[in-house]
Amino acid sequence: MNLLDLTGRVAVVTGGARGIGYSLATALARYGASVALLDILPSVEESARRLQEDTGATTSFARVDVTDPESVEGAFSTVRADLGTADILITAAGITTWGDSAEVDQTTWSRVIDINLSGTFFSAQSFARPLLAEGRKGSAVFISSMSGRIVNVPQRQASYNSSKAAVDQLAKSLAVEWAPAIRVNAIAPGYILSDMTRQFTEENPELAADWVSLIPAGRMGDPTDLDGIVLLLASPASSYLTGQSLVIDGGYTAL
Repeated sequence: MNLLDLTGRVAVVTGGARGIGYSLATALARYGASVALLDILPSVEESARRLQEDTGATTSFARVDVTDPESVEGAFSTVRADLGTADILITAAGITTWGDSAEVDQTTWSRVIDINLSGTFFSAQSFARPLLAEGRKGSAVFISSMSGRIVNVPQRQASYNSSKAAVDQLAKSLAVEWAPAIRVNAIAPGYILSDMTRQFTEENPELAADWVSLIPAGRMGDPTDLDGIVLLLASPASSYLTGQSLVIDGGYTAL
């Protein structure tokens, strides 16, 4: 028996139009899941079409503002109509900003917290409600960050660091509250060459070199480096694993 087989499962990926979200959606689709991409970007429709063409999986999509509970609930309703009740959730929607904390304004601070933390919570709510009501099991995987455990340098990103630390604690809290029906875990990536990160490193090669010099693995991660752990967490292979945040950083936080 292939414990990673996701045939018959329905996965929702927030922030799924591009980057880490799309990469993880691809992995889920290749292992048999039907996949719905949720994103605020208009390109989410094209991403869902491309995902279906590339993997042969059944896909769906919805435009969503994860900071708005009604928008999130509406998106999950669309998924249920298209694919059925989701029993896998990946929360990859997130942003970061850099700036001197003494000068950060309320709007900037709140936007990071609202998307990274509140958006994760609202998505988890809409995911959990039908599963709990129907007495079904599910697995949620929150995308946290090693920045929830350490302070990256030289970038100043207090709002991001704080939001990701809170995402880890949210995963623990919901895992306990929703057990045994829904397992909730987080993964905490290190420096991953997503679309946005790659653009930044190309514009700032010296800083990128500094980052790599601190990674024992000798390189930054590729989004596909996250596939295995997410497939594990989404699948029956990890049926006794919940309330954890697993770091995937090439050894960066071990120093």
